[in-house]
Amino acid sequence: MFSKLALAIIGAIDGLNEWIGTAVSWLTLIMVLVTFLIVVLRYAFDLGWIAMQESVTWMYALVFLLGAAYTLKHDAHVRVDIIYQRCSRTARAWIDLFGTLLLLLPVCGLVLWSSLEYVTNSWAMGEGSREAGGLPGLYVLKSAILLMGLLLLLQGIAMGLRSVMTIIGTSPHSGKN
Repeated sequence: MFSKLALAIIGAIDGLNEWIGTAVSWLTLIMVLVTFLIVVLRYAFDLGWIAMQESVTWMYALVFLLGAAYTLKHDAHVRVDIIYQRCSRTARAWIDLFGTLLLLLPVCGLVLWSSLEYVTNSWAMGEGSREAGGLPGLYVLKSAILLMGLLLLLQGIAMGLRSVMTIIGTSPHSGKN
């Protein structure tokens, strides 16, 4: 029963972060195209708009913030794994479980707790760009900080469940389904 429920939760979280990560990855292409357009307009036509320049920064922020959980899901974050790579699958599961419980989840909680007032204040004042002609709705972008914390927290839960399943021998990779 635990295995089926855990697999359903893991599948839902992994699916959500996969979808979001894939969606925001398209912003990298758009960033390149908008940056190219900014350069062409500035140097060929002596034109420029603050909002267009800010849009590149906003897209970069969204890729970073909303893509963090996707990157974690794919085990693509930078880490030193001199010992980890030599461990058995069960030992790696223990390391992942302790890392998730003692580092990832508390940091996600801290990010959520410490940014909540920052984001709500931004919403309360309808914060926009400080630049004349900049993008309105900065509060929407700042909300991505909360989304990052939440998505990383969810991915941490999936990682923790996956580790527990490996430790107790019920993961899809253990052969004891």
